[in-house]
Amino acid sequence: MSEAATTIRVPANHLLGPLVGEHDANLRQLESAFPGSRIHLRGNEFSVLGDEAETVARLFEELIVLLEHGQRLDVTTIERTIEMVRSNVSASEVLTHDVLHTAGGRVVRPKSAGQKRYVDVMGRSVITFSIGPAGTGKSWLAVAMAVRALHNDEVSRIILTRPAVEAGERLGFLPGDLMAKVDPYLRPLYDALYDMVGSEGMERLLERGAVEVAPLAFMRGRTLNSSFIILDEAQNTTPEQMKMFLTRIGFGSRAVVTGDVTQIDVAGGRSGLVGIEELLGGIEGIGFAHLGSSDVIRHRIVADIVTAYDRVGRKRRGSG
Repeated sequence: MSEAATTIRVPANHLLGPLVGEHDANLRQLESAFPGSRIHLRGNEFSVLGDEAETVARLFEELIVLLEHGQRLDVTTIERTIEMVRSNVSASEVLTHDVLHTAGGRVVRPKSAGQKRYVDVMGRSVITFSIGPAGTGKSWLAVAMAVRALHNDEVSRIILTRPAVEAGERLGFLPGDLMAKVDPYLRPLYDALYDMVGSEGMERLLERGAVEVAPLAFMRGRTLNSSFIILDEAQNTTPEQMKMFLTRIGFGSRAVVTGDVTQIDVAGGRSGLVGIEELLGGIEGIGFAHLGSSDVIRHRIVADIVTAYDRVGRKRRGSG
């Protein structure tokens, strides 16, 4: 039985160097990922032999599109592209989707298929629930979408909030102004926003009241119109707090609720995020995005740790 074979033509000579990598490092990475395939370069054409020749060919096509869009092919980008191609996902569609151009000139883009689905859900939903482990970009992408909505005049302000679980009712007795009190709980969201708009942009937003940073308790009794509201660490809300927050959303507003149901710190373990999809999943305008270990954009060991915990959790649920 003859081996599968296919040929890929590189459309421009200037793409060859970045495609093969310095000292052919990219080719070695591909050959390591597909040990049953042999890759040969002659002129501006690659020939691939082996059982996975068609998959490798699709991979080359995706990498060429990424290069044509100005992407740099490093080890991590190639790893993510391989994962997506093996899952029949268009890596070039995911990795070239611009969410936001930051003040510093960087482009915020999804880095996995799950992140792209998350961005799409946020784009079409009034309320988006993003559920997944740390490192999957839940808060980062939500802040990027909020800044984009503000820049496009879709909303008039951004509201960032988290439940201050550790402080409990003692928050009001802490010294200092509001920002000093909530700083330990809201700093991650504040830092993400700062990275998106820069120091001068942040100063302007604060001066005109276009950004509000407050603990969840401060949302009670309000109606939030024309706002992009992000509730972070929502696994630490109680069911009552979650209902309170969701019923604050007014006309012209959008909300993103992020959380990790494996890290619940709320007293008694009564999380307002657990079971929320079963409760609200049928309501028009509410969307859900689930992220997993394959969407972790940190050191690979973090994804492996998340997978290990997920595996133990499934075993425990199965024996329960």
